[in-house]
Amino acid sequence: MPPWLLHHHLSRLQTNSDRIHITAMASAAKRSKKLRILLIPFFATSHIRPFTDFAFHLTAASPGDVEATVAVTPANAPVVQAALSSHIPRGGHGGDARVKVTTYAFPNVDGLPPGVENMSTVKAEDAWRIVAAASNEAVMRPAQESLIRTSSPDAVVTDLHFIWNAGIAAELGVPCVAFNIGGIFPTLALWRLTAIEIKDPAAGGSVTVPQFPGPDISLPVTELPDFLRNQAQVFEFDHGAENRFMVELKACLGFAANTFIDLEPEYCENFIDSGFVKRAYFVGPLSLPPVAAATVAITGGEKSSSACFDWLDTMPAHSVVYLCFGSLTKLSEAQLNELAVGLESSGVPFLWVVKVPTWEPPAGWKERVGSRGMLVTGWAPQRDILQHPAVGAFVTHCGWNSVLETFAAGVPVLTWPMAFEQFIVERFVTQVVSIGERLWPEGAGRRSTRREEHELVPGEAIARAVAKFMEHGGAADAARRRVAELSAKARAAMADGGTSHRDLHQLLDDIMAARASGGGTMAP
Repeated sequence: MPPWLLHHHLSRLQTNSDRIHITAMASAAKRSKKLRILLIPFFATSHIRPFTDFAFHLTAASPGDVEATVAVTPANAPVVQAALSSHIPRGGHGGDARVKVTTYAFPNVDGLPPGVENMSTVKAEDAWRIVAAASNEAVMRPAQESLIRTSSPDAVVTDLHFIWNAGIAAELGVPCVAFNIGGIFPTLALWRLTAIEIKDPAAGGSVTVPQFPGPDISLPVTELPDFLRNQAQVFEFDHGAENRFMVELKACLGFAANTFIDLEPEYCENFIDSGFVKRAYFVGPLSLPPVAAATVAITGGEKSSSACFDWLDTMPAHSVVYLCFGSLTKLSEAQLNELAVGLESSGVPFLWVVKVPTWEPPAGWKERVGSRGMLVTGWAPQRDILQHPAVGAFVTHCGWNSVLETFAAGVPVLTWPMAFEQFIVERFVTQVVSIGERLWPEGAGRRSTRREEHELVPGEAIARAVAKFMEHGGAADAARRRVAELSAKARAAMADGGTSHRDLHQLLDDIMAARASGGGTMAP
């Protein structure tokens, strides 16, 4: 074990007497009653699902002793239920039965019709309304504070979007954990980039992430999230900055992240040493089932009867390109048309998930493609699809949830980022761990986190990239060998005694110790 990793696991407890005292308190707390944890995710499926997975793992880690409740607004409750349904009780766990769902009121937002409470269901032009409401403490805090006070949990797990919940928990004397659905690489990069002054964002140019381990990571300004391009919104994350976010973050018991140490060791070490948080817990990939459940095949009526799996079963191993761009990405019809042309011209078998139900492929496209391709409209069971032996590559938008799922499945990627921190994650995938390539080569055209600036990716470029990547003995084969090693490490991290398994149990021990001490915090 590297010395820094040993330090990570031992530094939480300063002396042997501290360890004995805390363990005794935790044991007493465990005997007294169930540990009740309230989890509050942001209004996006890409946040709600990993929060629900986290809740499931917390309950499965200590069956009968932990009860987790995911708090969402009413229209988002089905998202939690759908996520829980994927955790079929296995090996006697029944962890999903101990995960509850509760709701609190979504604020009235001008321009949003009733029932539109999720970034995945809102019209693209209205997405900013949900973001603006969610980031407004005056709008959001009253309902969340009422929920927390009424629920009276033993601990609160809050999304970083709602960091003020740390202050509410502190007032109640209960510990709060900040949970980051993203990886440490993109999080650390974003926080470091706040120190960069972009004098004229419209002028273009590139920036390099400062104080970053590993290779230099540079991005065009157009590929930065809006909060970095809009300097008025930027605040620095240095040690002297007394901004509200950092104050609340440091008030938390700790910071949990959906990643595992062996995936990004240098960046985890740098994050631990940064002083941003009191403690860090690396608890992923949460999309994987608990170790006892992992020994049982993931099956179910939905998978066995799904037409896409029937189709995949007819395809040779590693021959199919799977395409899905997440729950938030909204491709234009023009881009969908170019993508259809590119897949047709590539000659490669493909399974393509389209989230635009009104879009129709070009005339005659389905007939020309025939049985070589399959189009799925709406939702598809991505985790299971990626595990299918026929899948040979994943064209992904580089959302962290999708990236973790491809690591867990051992599938190489072609990257097509479009928004938020996805361009940063792309650098991690292609430059740091090297499990794939850019679908649109550097210099081929302008890409941007803003839809209106992102140039149309032409069909011929898509066809060329897909065909070349999938060539026998080509880039996909080499990337598959590298990602297979990381897949084994991901499963080892979640297995009994693995790094993520230990951090998950350490987090529960720390929460119980904080509860037993009668306060919401512990000495770092």
